[in-house]
Amino acid sequence: MTRTDVPSADSSGASGPTGPAGRGGLRERAARYALLPLRIFLGVTFVYAGLDKLTDPAFLSASGTGSIGEQMHGVRDTSAIPALVDWALHSPVGFGTALAVGELLVGLGTLAGLLTRIAATGGALISLSLWLTVSWQVTPYYYGNDLVYLMAWIPMILAGAPYLSLDSLIRSRGSRTRSRRSRRIA
Repeated sequence: MTRTDVPSADSSGASGPTGPAGRGGLRERAARYALLPLRIFLGVTFVYAGLDKLTDPAFLSASGTGSIGEQMHGVRDTSAIPALVDWALHSPVGFGTALAVGELLVGLGTLAGLLTRIAATGGALISLSLWLTVSWQVTPYYYGNDLVYLMAWIPMILAGAPYLSLDSLIRSRGSRTRSRRSRRIA
């Protein structure tokens, strides 16, 4: 077999220009949608967390078993930033409501892929604040899930939701509109 007889391979390892698995090959399609499972997981988890808090009458109380106030008093002395907990304790019900609504909005934005980088930044900030307060004392550190959520948001902040999202739909409509305008001007 001479050098010119060797079948071509694209970066995915598929032979030929489009590969046997179709246009772009299976590896490229898998890479394209690699963040989709993470996006769905984070979105569903944050929607659930927000709804769980909003529908739990014990949580949205300043005191009592299971209340946001009791939880914050319980973690105040072991948190990395006790002043952050003190600030939230000025209005525990307001803080708990804001946290729940924030989680709900982050989750919905992430699932829909709408303003994904902004939603992911919100999710990362929520996870960071929970890590520095609620799960800071967890030993060893990798047992605390808030740090894992914080790290999981970073790829979403960097990449956004380029596929199967409202962001991509808006972007594609905007580029078609710009294309039509430039053809009329020319």
